[in-house]
Amino acid sequence: MDFLSLDNRLREALREDIGRGDVTTESIVEGTTSEHTCEARIMAKEELVLAGWPVFVRVFELLGPIEVRSQAEDGKLIPAGSTLGCLRGPGHALLRGERVALNLLQRMSGVASLTREYALAIAGTRTRILDTRKTTPLWRDLEKYAVRVGGGVNHRRGLDDGILIKENHIAWAGGIRNAINACVRRSSHLQKVEIEVTNLDQLEEALQAGAEIVMLDNMNVEQVREAVRVSAGRCLLEVSGGVNLSTIRKYAETGVDFVSVGALTHSYRARDISMLFVTLG
Repeated sequence: MDFLSLDNRLREALREDIGRGDVTTESIVEGTTSEHTCEARIMAKEELVLAGWPVFVRVFELLGPIEVRSQAEDGKLIPAGSTLGCLRGPGHALLRGERVALNLLQRMSGVASLTREYALAIAGTRTRILDTRKTTPLWRDLEKYAVRVGGGVNHRRGLDDGILIKENHIAWAGGIRNAINACVRRSSHLQKVEIEVTNLDQLEEALQAGAEIVMLDNMNVEQVREAVRVSAGRCLLEVSGGVNLSTIRKYAETGVDFVSVGALTHSYRARDISMLFVTLG
């Protein structure tokens, strides 16, 4: 991922937080920036899968010259109490960037950690975990990166990234076959056509119309198992809707290709990470 492409958004995030100036820091840290060099240690206060360390560092680099004393690595399972890294630089830069940098690191690590839980829950099956477009506006690429770090697979990044015919499209087109035909006529030969169905009759109709991927929406495990039998390898199958950590293994054991989980990016818990000064000057 090109983390430097985030600079404009990171500057906006800093501008939102700093506003007209950090009045607390400006009141306490006086003098030139060179006189107030500090070192801060970043600690994982709970076990987590780390995601977003380059983003974390980049926030501070936009505020001043920063030396990274030790380097954490995205994708690693970090035990509670571990040091992720140390940063050394102007005290005012470390203080001003702390909240924005931690917000991003904690949230991205939350996405990666939850994704890992789902990936472990289906270990040994052929099924892969997909994310969705249920992401934070303007930060989708970071959340989808965190999904990959945690062991998941990205679904389409945006509406221009793949064809997914949903129920409102079907209603507008006047039926499953009409919707699929319209998309096949317009699409590139490199694009697969995916369609959402809610029952086995719709699945059969989609198969007859040439769907290459079928999303089984809010079907129970028995319905999904029957869908796998009926499709008999004629298309890829994706389960979506209502899947959680306690049920995903049962869905994976039906033999479906994918399970998409919106919770990866909309219901994760930010992980507990702290940043504390260890040296001043």
